[in-house]
Amino acid sequence: MGVAPIGPGGGAALQFLASVLEARAVVEIGTGTGVSGLWLLRGMRADGILTTVDIEAEHQRLAKQSFSEAGIASQRARTIPGAALDVLPRLTDGHYDLVFCDGDKTEYGAYLTEALRLLRPGGVVAFDNALWHDRVADPAQRDEETVAIRELGKQVAEDDDLVAVLLPVGDGLLAAKKVWTPEAGD
Repeated sequence: MGVAPIGPGGGAALQFLASVLEARAVVEIGTGTGVSGLWLLRGMRADGILTTVDIEAEHQRLAKQSFSEAGIASQRARTIPGAALDVLPRLTDGHYDLVFCDGDKTEYGAYLTEALRLLRPGGVVAFDNALWHDRVADPAQRDEETVAIRELGKQVAEDDDLVAVLLPVGDGLLAAKKVWTPEAGD
């Protein structure tokens, strides 16, 4: 299908994050064929719902098939076709426990902005491919995707309302917790 699924290390990290958060509501940007969705669903609460967004309807059809074959009840995965930056503004503010981003790398900065709006205080945003084939650490690499991921890392590091970690699993998984502040409520 031309999509590279998340590897077992990154998948296990997603499952762990969903489990630790006792996630009920998760957004996934980039459905692919459902591999990362399965990892997320396995870590989520039994009543949790995954909302997954992808521009390719065929990817979502295959993901639904993967979920079904894995025994995931159909009501636990909501697929929304469309461009992430068109779909995300329609989702509920402060409702989600986890937002996983594995879509268009040049849009990662915009995904972060949307994720921070969507996450509840204490929620986590995670980005796959944060090392981008070891290109991010090499300042000589100036292609659009590498620069966008590099800028995302700086943006996350400079945000005092985020506690971040870069996990060296797969192609890098950048995760950041939205800090709870009394002004933000419970």
